[in-house]
Amino acid sequence: MAKQRRKKNLTVFFKRLKKWRPLRFFVYRGKLRRGRFIITVVLVLGLASYLSDIKVNPTSQATNTPTSLALNKLTREQFIQRLAPEAQSIQQRYHLRASISIAQAALESDWGRSELAFRYNNFFGVKAAVGMRSVTLPTKEYVNGQWITVDANFRVYDDFQASMVDHAILLTNGTTDKPQRYQTVIYADSVETAVAGLVSGGYATDPDYAKKLLNIIAVYKLEQYDK
Repeated sequence: MAKQRRKKNLTVFFKRLKKWRPLRFFVYRGKLRRGRFIITVVLVLGLASYLSDIKVNPTSQATNTPTSLALNKLTREQFIQRLAPEAQSIQQRYHLRASISIAQAALESDWGRSELAFRYNNFFGVKAAVGMRSVTLPTKEYVNGQWITVDANFRVYDDFQASMVDHAILLTNGTTDKPQRYQTVIYADSVETAVAGLVSGGYATDPDYAKKLLNIIAVYKLEQYDK
């Protein structure tokens, strides 16, 4: 009995299938129903776009996380979090306080937003010597009691990590004319002493350089990364 019922249902289904002619929806008496055709195309394209978004969006969201965004797109807190692991690694290798490394990167690069930083990965305003890969950009210097704009050759790096390491090497080895220039920074027993060492070593011409660095360190509690 059940077998006969299933057979009857299949027979009815196939009869209805034969009567269903999709083309009738689009063609009537040999003429294309343009309105229905256009509406259908729009609906199909809309559905395809929706399905595409469903597949793409998870990846897009993943690429917009703080760990993958460009440094110049990060908030200040995210900027710190991105640099902190490298700064702590450098502290282990070169004895440069992580707080100093992060604070200088923030100040010198305007939190990753300066052209020198986001285009050329130079986060510390490190100048280039002859033969080094470099770029010439305008920069402000405080000379004779006033700010002036000059052109200078800056180092170009492959990534921010390379910039951070080179900065640590500079502070550790000093300059050609004065190898001990930044020794106070490396052997400082406090951030205040380290910052004073940067100023006395002539790292920047800004008369408020120490105040700005110490403010960044205090506001964002950067000394926690020195531990």
